[in-house]
Amino acid sequence: MKKTILGFIALIITTGQIIAQDSCSKFYPLTEGSSFEYTSYNKKGKEDGVINYTISEVRSEGAATAATFDMKYTDKKGKEVFATDYSFTCENGLVKIDYESLFPSQMMQQYSEMGLEMDISGTDIELPNDLEVGQELSDANVSMAMNMSGIKMNVSVDQTDRKVEKKETITTPAGSFECYLLTENSTAKTMGATIETKSKLWLAEGIGMIKQETYKSNGNLMSSTELTKFTK
Repeated sequence: MKKTILGFIALIITTGQIIAQDSCSKFYPLTEGSSFEYTSYNKKGKEDGVINYTISEVRSEGAATAATFDMKYTDKKGKEVFATDYSFTCENGLVKIDYESLFPSQMMQQYSEMGLEMDISGTDIELPNDLEVGQELSDANVSMAMNMSGIKMNVSVDQTDRKVEKKETITTPAGSFECYLLTENSTAKTMGATIETKSKLWLAEGIGMIKQETYKSNGNLMSSTELTKFTK
């Protein structure tokens, strides 16, 4: 279970930073019906799975605007691994993503039926509109306290040293895009194990995440994800 939880948190950290723009956010979409396809690859560049998103709802919540994403992840054989939805809010040009909403309800229900109690907390990921080269972004984290029949396990992931490194053009099967390159460090801890990774994230105005690469602490590539299709 430990490996499953850590692997899933690694995935939601990626998927929680994905997509486009409207009048509130340059990097996240608020247009119902927009869809995006991302293909993930292993360290050898072989396809590992596909993530599909559709924006199913846009609504007002007081002074903020909120959007709901329907997300489906399929493995390299085309088998659906899970499907879920999650929301984010945008207010005054600042996007915030609620980590708890990223966890698939199917997975949460399955663990609940197994007798697992889970408490999720954290600091939302924030992405402002006014990105500039050299800018430092706020840290983020997510923590889970789990209890099954008296056996307790805590899992935490910290995202630190988030920076805007530079602007450059990135090409994927979906096209060529002028992007901001964001870098960060992640530290995952559970049951005495610590996993440290570094990541690069390329964001384009009007689209959002174009590509992401994750590296071990020694600099070796672990995985990558890139935009392969989108409709707006």
